[in-house]
Amino acid sequence: MRRSLARGGAPVLLWRVVLAAALLCLIGLLPWLSRTDPALTVLKARAAERTPTPEVLAAVRGELGLDEGPLRLLGQWTGGLLHGDAGRSWISGEAVLPSVVQALGVSLLLMSAALVVAVVTAGTVCSRTLWLGSRRRLSGRRTSGGGAAVVAALPEFLTASVLATVVGVQLGWLPALGWYGPQWLVLPALSLGLPAGALLGRLIDDLLPGAFAEPWTRAAAARGIPSGRIARQALRRCLPGLLPNLGLFLVGLTGGAVAVEQIFDIPGLGRSTLQAAVAQDLPVLQAGTLALVLLAAVAGGLFRLVSRLASGPALRDGTLPTLHLPERPAPSRLPLLYGGVLLGVILLALARDPLALDTAARLQSPSLAHPFGTDALGRDVLARVGHGALHTLALALGISAFALAAGILLGLLPRFSGPLLDTLNAIPPTLAGLLVAGVAGSGAATPAIAVAAVAWVPLAAHTAALLLQERATLHLTATRSLGAGRRHQLRHHLLPAVLPPVTRHALLRLPAVALALAALGFLGLGAQPPSPEWGLLLAENQPYAERAPWALLAPAAALALLGALAVTAAGGVPLPRRLRRTRRPDEPPRVADVRPKERDLTTAGTAAR
Repeated sequence: MRRSLARGGAPVLLWRVVLAAALLCLIGLLPWLSRTDPALTVLKARAAERTPTPEVLAAVRGELGLDEGPLRLLGQWTGGLLHGDAGRSWISGEAVLPSVVQALGVSLLLMSAALVVAVVTAGTVCSRTLWLGSRRRLSGRRTSGGGAAVVAALPEFLTASVLATVVGVQLGWLPALGWYGPQWLVLPALSLGLPAGALLGRLIDDLLPGAFAEPWTRAAAARGIPSGRIARQALRRCLPGLLPNLGLFLVGLTGGAVAVEQIFDIPGLGRSTLQAAVAQDLPVLQAGTLALVLLAAVAGGLFRLVSRLASGPALRDGTLPTLHLPERPAPSRLPLLYGGVLLGVILLALARDPLALDTAARLQSPSLAHPFGTDALGRDVLARVGHGALHTLALALGISAFALAAGILLGLLPRFSGPLLDTLNAIPPTLAGLLVAGVAGSGAATPAIAVAAVAWVPLAAHTAALLLQERATLHLTATRSLGAGRRHQLRHHLLPAVLPPVTRHALLRLPAVALALAALGFLGLGAQPPSPEWGLLLAENQPYAERAPWALLAPAAALALLGALAVTAAGGVPLPRRLRRTRRPDEPPRVADVRPKERDLTTAGTAAR
């Protein structure tokens, strides 16, 4: 068995090493791919007021060895790394390895605190489903989703700005800047943990009805087992399918917390890596990226191992019950409400000019003339939100559709995609944007390519985890024993079980895609002012959050509304009675039309035949 594991693990390990080496080489070539002079960039980062004369630039090139070429520099850095030396910073001249280790420790501490907040938030989101399901009252009720989608759609930097301004400055309850003790940890942890916990809780809440529909819950309730114990076992039943995504959450919280670290002035690894990328400080950038890649590989492997152990012998023996419910989610009228409000805002805004300036009406509060108020240049916020919706929604929907298709296809190939998604998940979207801009140049397509390159990663991890669980189900084992081929299993059993939850996951991440596009635009890699893109509106109005909160709340509310619309629409909307499909008298009933007790009898009869 060990030999087979070694044979299976060696190609995966080799593929992981090749991906990490390719990423580090790409980073080492970044200044030359971007067709910029690294000596000029380093000089500006060192002393912005110094005149870049040819003599000064030549001295910088000679000091850093830039004339020797990128390959020579990369070889020297790799050789030193093998001896425990990651070089010295091109900006400060300090040793790289101690500073990266210190920044990694800060990020891990922040990630741990954010993880506690995320777990509490996730438990709050799925508490209603746990309570109802453990008492056998979940049938015919909709699970929660709209509120969690609103919280998950809130951008981290907006949450951080509000907490820092209100809690830290106005109320003075907690410190808002710096990194000096446990009190300085609370607000950043809340900013990172609340959206992540809402998303994680919504994913768990999506799987819990399938766990509570399994036969063991009825047997446990009949024997008088306490409902709390039933709820814990149902939660444990759902965790193996989500643990790989939890590993992605941890790495994302460590390296992707750039905005939160900037707002609260935290010397974390994400902030250090981004600053090194902007200044083209290659030793710090390469060491920081390598630390994130190693963290992603360790976290991914550890959580996949824990997922297998949590499934127990049933995963090996192919006797797991399926978490896929044959019933479709109950349709809701909430998507019509959310969509109508969003459509109404867009229609009201189309008749207004989003670029019209009125300096006499700067930062005005909402009124009849300006229902959403005005921004710092006197522009109508309603007009900018409505016109920005067309571009933001179209681009975010296109990227989300691509991410869903790529995530499902690559999730079907876990040995190939596992190391790939661990490596790409270690790259923050901002760093991915800089790399894409270095290779393809800065343009309108740069943010879309950068976000699409990493947006499929959590969907692929979710697909692979669900497929692993579904392949080990008892009904699929019986199907294989009857001679069903792989194509039949994939089409009739695996994809129908995986597509609904992964699609809802993709819809839940739709606002995050729009925010990632906006973050790249704020860095100068995408939409530029005066474009009314939603994320750009958030970035422009963030400095005025205390004086004119309406200018910031309007695009944030639009993003939250988009998240609630995306999640609630996954269950469908009720159709008019004349449009509903009626069953012919000679047509057998669908599984979803059969009551649970009758379904059990039908399944037993089919097995007997």
